[in-house]
Amino acid sequence: MTPSGDMQHTFLDFDHHHATRSFVLLGIGLILGLGIAGFGLFTATGTSTLIVAPEDVASVNQRSISRIDFNAQLQALYDVTPGEATPEQRRKVLDDMIREELFVQRGLELDLAGFDPSLRTALVAAVEQQIAADAMTRVPTTSDLQTYYTKHQAEYLSEGRLTAVDLIADSPEHANAAVQILRAGQPWTTVMARPGMRNSGKMRDEEFYFAAKIHLGESLFAAAAALNSGEVSAPIAQPDGLHVLVVVRNIKPAAVPFESARERVLSDWRRDNSSRLLRGDEAFLRKRASILIAEDLR
Repeated sequence: MTPSGDMQHTFLDFDHHHATRSFVLLGIGLILGLGIAGFGLFTATGTSTLIVAPEDVASVNQRSISRIDFNAQLQALYDVTPGEATPEQRRKVLDDMIREELFVQRGLELDLAGFDPSLRTALVAAVEQQIAADAMTRVPTTSDLQTYYTKHQAEYLSEGRLTAVDLIADSPEHANAAVQILRAGQPWTTVMARPGMRNSGKMRDEEFYFAAKIHLGESLFAAAAALNSGEVSAPIAQPDGLHVLVVVRNIKPAAVPFESARERVLSDWRRDNSSRLLRGDEAFLRKRASILIAEDLR
């Protein structure tokens, strides 16, 4: 056997130590290790690369500019699809989006949101919208809405309507006499012809409850709303005299059927769920935060 044959045989003979073989295998392992590390380094999330992801149109300091946002901006600015847009239009939109991202990143570096009131307000609003998004997009079942409707039944009533006459007496005697005449069935116009009586003029025709409350005031409206159609109030003392209310017609609020109120119930359900999520997230943020309060405000 030749020397070269002996060397080859010894190199491939793994039952015996061979210094050259050890160095060769070490070199191969080193090359493989560097290759694997390089592959992981340049493909890991957040790693700087020279490749723009297919779902993006650009990357600015490793922050992506979404292709969806780019297409929406084209549509909003030029009313064209990406395929219809000219190269100038596409370049203009892309430049604007890159400029915006650069300035946003610079603003974060300067911590402008930390002291600019308008930015702080916008940031708080954005976080609130993000928290509430789940509640606003969730589709509740009919059972969920019916349960909510039943629990908040008092909020789903028809608007009451009131037709009333507000008479004012100059003295208790005139007021008591007017009440007796009216309750005996005489029309209110008859009472108006008597001395010491006048019409306040606060109500002339049928009005919804909210309008009647504005015209009569809280106390007089409450007294009128408690009466049924055709009833007359006892004299009610007010700064301008004794009032006697003649309720011509009182259509009191009634429960609105669930199906008729469904859209409003859905809106209220989402509003309340959004508020619940906001309160929960605020409690979580407070719990994990380190908050120190000045002694005079504790």
